[in-house]
Amino acid sequence: MSHEKILAILVGGGPAPGINAVIAAATIEARNHGVRVLGCYDGFKWLLQGDTQHAIELDINDLSRIHFEGGSILRTSRANPTRTPDGVQRVADTLRQLGVDHLITIGGDDTAYSASRLARLMPGLTVAHVPKTIDNDLPLPSDNPTFGFTTACNLGKELVRNLMQDAATTERWFFVTVMGRHAGHLALGIGGSAAATLTVIAEEFAEPRIALARLADVLEGAVIKRRSHGREHGVAILSEGLGERLDPTTLGTVERDQYGNVRLAELELGRLLKERVAASLRSRGIDVTIVAKELGYELRCAPPGAHDIQYCRSLGYWATRFLLEGGGSAMVTIQAGRLVPIPFGLMIDSRTGKVRVRYVDVDSEMYQTLDAYMIRLKREDFDSPDTIAALAKAGHLSAPEFTKRFAPVVGLDGG
Repeated sequence: MSHEKILAILVGGGPAPGINAVIAAATIEARNHGVRVLGCYDGFKWLLQGDTQHAIELDINDLSRIHFEGGSILRTSRANPTRTPDGVQRVADTLRQLGVDHLITIGGDDTAYSASRLARLMPGLTVAHVPKTIDNDLPLPSDNPTFGFTTACNLGKELVRNLMQDAATTERWFFVTVMGRHAGHLALGIGGSAAATLTVIAEEFAEPRIALARLADVLEGAVIKRRSHGREHGVAILSEGLGERLDPTTLGTVERDQYGNVRLAELELGRLLKERVAASLRSRGIDVTIVAKELGYELRCAPPGAHDIQYCRSLGYWATRFLLEGGGSAMVTIQAGRLVPIPFGLMIDSRTGKVRVRYVDVDSEMYQTLDAYMIRLKREDFDSPDTIAALAKAGHLSAPEFTKRFAPVVGLDGG
């Protein structure tokens, strides 16, 4: 009697709109082919502990309408099998106890890396990874978003629009830190679509470590430029990844997650910069109210929009089809409407041994368009003595003082 095939599904990392649509589509397609489906609660957490009790049977009737819902019916965690020498082996042993033949992992770069290690250790297990992250930083072609990104951008745009109205009404500034551990896609997507005053991302800085003082000067320069236009308010969007690029001596003691990443939400980057910029302006008699906000958790469990629902159902369906037709050891992508599996080996950065990160291309026309509409200090502001004089006046500085302090912000010599 032939062994009944079993597909297991798990979710790792942070939530993103569309997870349930992937789970539903993958399950429905597997069940339609007579394959049992097990949903593993909390990512790798229980598998790491050898616990087989947190894997539940998934059936079509339970899942047929969950694609509308945010969050994850299987929950999620950041439990990391690669953290200890025997972690991946313990996950493999538990999957063998459960009789699993195929595995779909849904997650970002850390989950993809764990999946690649598991596939290498268990030749009898076929693994497909579905790229999920609102950060949009997995190694896909530039015009392929990771699922959840478009929904997060749309909701973030609405929230920032409300903040912009508040800023104009109360004449204050908001410094809004937006999630994005390594790359600035989400910050730029939200800032650009909301037409925020400016968006600052780590990719725009060439140096490996960013001085906190330089970052503060970018923001202070924007405040001064707005004042020279007669406006006392604005909204600055800051990519969370700026925190990772700051000189470590500016961070103090910080918490790290199980993958060794700095818990960027604990850094309070916006508050650090708010205090520094406000103090600098106040020292010259300029009183500006700045409010620091964090934006990210509000986006992760939002109900997916139409694009993400359709995209995620396609990813789930084809992840299952890929495995049932003999595929494995790859990330499943849909490019130009077609299934394109990317082998795990091509995803790994040979220098770091980790999954490659897709950064914002600051030389692209798309970025240059967004930059053109930002109100911040730019090189052309230093071309005219009259412009320099107006900016210096708004900043309560002399023209030479202004040039010395802020010309380096745009890559010019302040001398």
